[in-house]
Amino acid sequence: MKKFLKLFTFLVLLLPFMAQAQILEPVQWTVETEKLSKNEYNIVFKAEIEDGWHLYSQNTPIGGPMPLYFDFVEVVGAERIGEVVEPEVTIAYNDVFEIDEHFFEKEAIFKQTVKLLEGSATISGAITGQACKESCVQLAYDFEVQLGEPAVIEDASEQASAGGESLIALIIEAIIWGFAALMTPCVFPMIPMTVSFFLHGSESKAAGRFKAIMYYVFIIALYTLPIAAIIMITRIIGGDSVTADIFNWISTSWVTNILFFVVFMVFAASFFGAFEIVLPSSLVNKSDSKTGNAGLGGVFFMALTLVLVSFACTGPIVGTVLIKATSGEFWTPIITIMVFAMAFGLPFALCALFPSLLQNMPKSGGWLNSVKVVLGFVEIALGFKFLSVADQTYHWGLLDREVYLAIWIVVFTLLGLYLLGKIKFAHDSEVQHLSVFRLTLCIVVFTFVVYMIPGMWGAPLKALSGYLPPQQTMDFDLKRINQENADKVINYVDAKMSNISVQTEQSDRKATSSSVLCEEPKYADIFHLPHGLKGYYDYEQALACAKAQNKPIYIDFTGHGCVNCREMEANVWSDPRVLEMLRNDYVIVALYVDDKTKLPKEEWIIGADGKEKKSIGRVNADFQISKFNTNAQPYYCLMGHNGELLVDPRAYDLDKDAFVDFLKKGIENFNNGVSIRNIYE
Repeated sequence: MKKFLKLFTFLVLLLPFMAQAQILEPVQWTVETEKLSKNEYNIVFKAEIEDGWHLYSQNTPIGGPMPLYFDFVEVVGAERIGEVVEPEVTIAYNDVFEIDEHFFEKEAIFKQTVKLLEGSATISGAITGQACKESCVQLAYDFEVQLGEPAVIEDASEQASAGGESLIALIIEAIIWGFAALMTPCVFPMIPMTVSFFLHGSESKAAGRFKAIMYYVFIIALYTLPIAAIIMITRIIGGDSVTADIFNWISTSWVTNILFFVVFMVFAASFFGAFEIVLPSSLVNKSDSKTGNAGLGGVFFMALTLVLVSFACTGPIVGTVLIKATSGEFWTPIITIMVFAMAFGLPFALCALFPSLLQNMPKSGGWLNSVKVVLGFVEIALGFKFLSVADQTYHWGLLDREVYLAIWIVVFTLLGLYLLGKIKFAHDSEVQHLSVFRLTLCIVVFTFVVYMIPGMWGAPLKALSGYLPPQQTMDFDLKRINQENADKVINYVDAKMSNISVQTEQSDRKATSSSVLCEEPKYADIFHLPHGLKGYYDYEQALACAKAQNKPIYIDFTGHGCVNCREMEANVWSDPRVLEMLRNDYVIVALYVDDKTKLPKEEWIIGADGKEKKSIGRVNADFQISKFNTNAQPYYCLMGHNGELLVDPRAYDLDKDAFVDFLKKGIENFNNGVSIRNIYE
């Protein structure tokens, strides 16, 4: 019985390692075709995603997980129309990368439209990407499709009869997106602009309500009618990619972002009392010529400004809705975008109605002007978001993170002083005493200023990450500080060791710091190690250096888009005990499995699956799969000089003490000639 219990315990303890060694395949791909017309087809890529896993979108922002990539290597007898269209995507904020991740769950269907140039065609390529759950897996799927009458698997009419997503579900989703869009950085500040614009609106309640209703109608029309026209045009000419290009241009072009910035600054100056924003007298006279249309020109201008400015943030949402047009549907995207506009514009319509009610309220103390001035300060702060977008996109280097923060700190400090009555504008009334409400606002504003100040020295300020330039734009270089701290650790260790008689081979090896590499690392211009560590990015180069320095190899299977890799580096690698051993006792090699850098032809390999691997990422991924029977990251292996694995590899685990023991055991087994297996056997 005791033997059985021991065997059972051993098997239970072995299970995690057995599971760790499995080849994870969380995404299963199938490829089909559907006929659209005599010469046009859709290639349909269907991804079945295991529960709990995320497959990342083609449009995942830079700096996050690896985006999906469709590589059409060979297209014979056909031509592609536009790009691969993906379904509606889930967007969620990631605290590690400080970006909005775009991903799919359970199932995702992608479509590429092609046009036959001959009677039949052959299209082949590869799909690469990343899926993550508790660990991340790099995906690689090769496909080949034969097109032509005999090759058609599914007819478009059959798929249309299946129905796809219901219109009701799309409408509900559009309503949710419409309200959610209000919280985006370029939409939210338009609310105070609306309130201010309608503060000095119509003389009567009826006229004010009419203008507010028309404002709502204009918003809906300005969203829906142009989109309907775009859908119709792209449907006729078959150029769906043109639509995506338009939205991308609006969101990232320096022209549009500078224009939006100027609009915000002009409105802020108007709020401060520099001038009143009015239409030219000729236009005003024309608009007032009919009593029923009085002032509608200004209302239309406000609605147009709202729609144009909001496109910088709502463009991707609207673009997702437009994808429905590529499936042969026409009315569904138009109805959906109209519902989106109705939900999006409703709060603005209510804000437009509210100021008309304020007209009947007492105006003593100039509180209405105070509201406008407060909104002016807010407009200045939020307007700089557009200037920041242009600055980052075109790498002007004008608005780094600390400059941006300095502007905000000054603006909100001035706002706090204004609320205290220390700053006055021309149209302000004298502040005789502070009301409880005004004092509360002062406390909130100055608390916000105090919160921002540490950001000038590198504090992450995650609550503002959607509004601030990225952390890496700071002149205050955290990597340099980390390197200086690491150098202090090295100097401290060297000073201690200089007082010890170094007689053993192990001590000799420790005296050689890994900060001194054998040769310049390959790919050092595109990869780097955290915390000032130095190492290699090519296994053979690291192996040669390990032999020269008589050290074991520390293999880090990692990726650009690996969230858990960054967490391990931030929370475990940063431990002084870990850093000391990595610097002094190992030769580090970081193997990026998701990098798309093309290798010279002489460095291409035939992988374990019999297919040619042409990029750094695919070569490294093949090495991990073929030698370690796993494809998850992070994955850490301690190796000797002849392919011997010194200890069992480790995956994602934030236990610092366990990781220290892992490294110590590797050093001990290397010195004693102990290994658990050879990867080449």
